[in-house]
Amino acid sequence: MPQSAGHLIVRTLETHGVSRVYAVPGESYLDVLDGLHDSSIETVVCRHEGGAGFMALAEGRLTGRPGVAMVTRGPGAANAMIAIHTAWQDATPLVLFVGLVPVADREREAFQEFSLSGWFGSTAKRVMTIDDADRAGELVAEAMRIAAAGRPGPVVVGLPEDVLVHRTDSAPAELTALVARIASAERPAIVAGGDGWHDGEGRALLDWAESAGVPVFCDWRAYDAVPHAGGAWAGWLGYGRADAVASGFAEADLLVFVGCARSDVLSDGYTLGFDAETVLVSLDPEAVQHAGRVDQQILAAPAEFSTALAATDPAAARGSRGDAWMRGRAAAQQRFAAHRSDASVAGGAGAPGGAAAIAAGVDLGIAFGELDARLDGRAILTFGAGNATIWAHRFVRHLDPASLVGARNGAMGLAVPAAVAASLAFPDRRAVAVCGDGDFLMNGQEIATAIAHGGSPLVVVVDNGIYGTIVQHQEHHYPGRPSGTRMANPDFAAWMRSFGGHGELVERTEEFADALDRALAAGGPALIHVRIDSRVMPPASAEIAA
Repeated sequence: MPQSAGHLIVRTLETHGVSRVYAVPGESYLDVLDGLHDSSIETVVCRHEGGAGFMALAEGRLTGRPGVAMVTRGPGAANAMIAIHTAWQDATPLVLFVGLVPVADREREAFQEFSLSGWFGSTAKRVMTIDDADRAGELVAEAMRIAAAGRPGPVVVGLPEDVLVHRTDSAPAELTALVARIASAERPAIVAGGDGWHDGEGRALLDWAESAGVPVFCDWRAYDAVPHAGGAWAGWLGYGRADAVASGFAEADLLVFVGCARSDVLSDGYTLGFDAETVLVSLDPEAVQHAGRVDQQILAAPAEFSTALAATDPAAARGSRGDAWMRGRAAAQQRFAAHRSDASVAGGAGAPGGAAAIAAGVDLGIAFGELDARLDGRAILTFGAGNATIWAHRFVRHLDPASLVGARNGAMGLAVPAAVAASLAFPDRRAVAVCGDGDFLMNGQEIATAIAHGGSPLVVVVDNGIYGTIVQHQEHHYPGRPSGTRMANPDFAAWMRSFGGHGELVERTEEFADALDRALAAGGPALIHVRIDSRVMPPASAEIAA
């Protein structure tokens, strides 16, 4: 969508998580101030540029993220110099935006004109000026990165008054080139991930992709980026993925990564997707996490890119390609998600995790199928680390954006506090934590916070008495020699009741549905303690999704 360079600067700061800017207003950057009018960013109006700079410096020091200050040219910039010098000597991340005279007035001794690089060149990590409206977002992203990278410090960005009001289509030439690439590919695919999918951009991207005949995959624990519905939804990559989904990703001859990269987990340890032509859509100019080739890079946030792409004609991207490639990828994911019997995917009767084990406990495929039916794709799910989460990843749909919180780095203990926070931040939405017994006791005490502040998360604890992921690795590398992985657990349901919440213990498959209904109707914090046999491993997928 066309917008002014000044407004694009504000949008880019928003995508970088900037909460506030410290400013002394000036006529040289009025369009940026106008962009801040409707922004989520708070404009802290200061009385002196030195104070504004020091406030931004303090925020940078306290948060580790670049503080942002905005001042006008000449005297305003001179007053801000003390903060730049301090940030330089203290190695504090800071970005200072300085309004400048119009481009046509340069080097004519215009009112309040000065040399940005001459003043700040020796005391800033980088001094840059936005002379091209189409590069406004790119240069702001670069400034934020440089300020925080390596030895942190200040970056100064010049804003010529006339350039700020120029309209930009957020790199329409790059979109034209991308559409041409997709049209010429036989097996193109989009991979969505990262954060920043909040206002329906994922739905727009998925709809456009379906019209263009392009399947859409999602990165590990970022699959709430797009709704799990429609003819283009092709499944998620990473731990626990279906073999057929991973094969489809590997067969693509063009991969468009939006908000994510060809990273370790997504590519099965850097083994998949390296032969394909590659387009990277990211705000990271250095593509730090990306491995392998990059044939085109578009510096844009996922929301900005998806909105712009959705405005293009999908027929131009389809070319002569039919729907067979996309439909095949979607069908593989549908078979994977629909199969809910652990017995048929864990080695068969008598095998570890097979029917013999399930007979003594709970079939998690059926249990999480029941959970999916109750939640109807609308809940916020939070995950800890470990094998116990794989069933929910596979069987519980996400139809709304911003509906998943899970550590992509494998950190344990996130599920419960994240669900507490979600239930407080979004009291009208259901928040459900899914975790194993090991993960739950990392931060299960935060149930007390939910009770104290009126939160109402539902916690599902899958209890197998072991650190299941580690045991799985031990069986692979040291078969028959478990060590340091067994746990003794309390009655988690009774523990929840001791806080004043609702607790249920489930030990057989047929008990789960009724227990779930009671927990959902409880009206406050609730927990379902699901006991399973320690031999039950996450569902394999090759047989049912091939």
